[in-house]
Amino acid sequence: MTDAAVAAPVSADSRKAGRFVYVSAVVLLCAWVIVPIYFLTINTLSSPDTVNSFPKPFFPEFDLGSLTFFANFSGMLTALKNSILVAGMTMIMSILIGAPAGYALSRFDFRGKELFRLLILLTRAFPLPLLALPLAVMFIQTGLDDTTFGLALVHTTLAIPFAVLITFSLFSGIPIELEEAAWTLGCTRLTAFTKVVLPLILPGITASAIFAFVISWNEVFAAAVLTIENRTLTAFLLQSLDTSPLHLKFAGGFILVVPALIFIFAVRKYLFAMWGIANR
Repeated sequence: MTDAAVAAPVSADSRKAGRFVYVSAVVLLCAWVIVPIYFLTINTLSSPDTVNSFPKPFFPEFDLGSLTFFANFSGMLTALKNSILVAGMTMIMSILIGAPAGYALSRFDFRGKELFRLLILLTRAFPLPLLALPLAVMFIQTGLDDTTFGLALVHTTLAIPFAVLITFSLFSGIPIELEEAAWTLGCTRLTAFTKVVLPLILPGITASAIFAFVISWNEVFAAAVLTIENRTLTAFLLQSLDTSPLHLKFAGGFILVVPALIFIFAVRKYLFAMWGIANR
């Protein structure tokens, strides 16, 4: 028997084993993500009595009792309103700051440009708890403590790196020749941007804004440390975690998770485009 004849079955078995490991890993990863969301949805759409009973149901009753209890819980709607307000301000400020920075990175060359892009992303690796005490002291001194605007500033800082990198990729996908053609027709850089570039990248800008909204919507540490009376939904749920009933926890988790999932699904392709992957 030749070496080639022996190697062929071994190679085929290796490919089958590798495929099996790959499929198993994908199935486990999907189950790890989907199963908790599935049971969260079931318990949210079931009555409070069913949620607190055992064993848990595998199919929802489509009872809105838990959501009704969530809406009527003292302070919950105020916290939900604060979350929407803070996330909205974060979305606007991150785009107003991040989009011009992304445009500058895309259109101008300077020394250390690639390192600067990397440093922008590495700012998200800096642990927020280390900044908790300095931020709290600074906010108290400036009067921004326990305000939705002050919390939106912190969330904007967290969202700006992604806004810069996503918009950089979007602007890089627009040929500079389009702007140069507009310049030759009498447009200034600003009018060429607003009339030529902006309409082309507006869907991507919207996706970047939605991603900033999700970052603020899910953030809990800064909201818990920097607010007391004006807590967001995440901080409010954390505050009442030990005393709130089980069906309230499921309903609160559902309200937090579902919008984030929808928004992330809407902007998923732009996340892969942060380093220009989608443009190659």
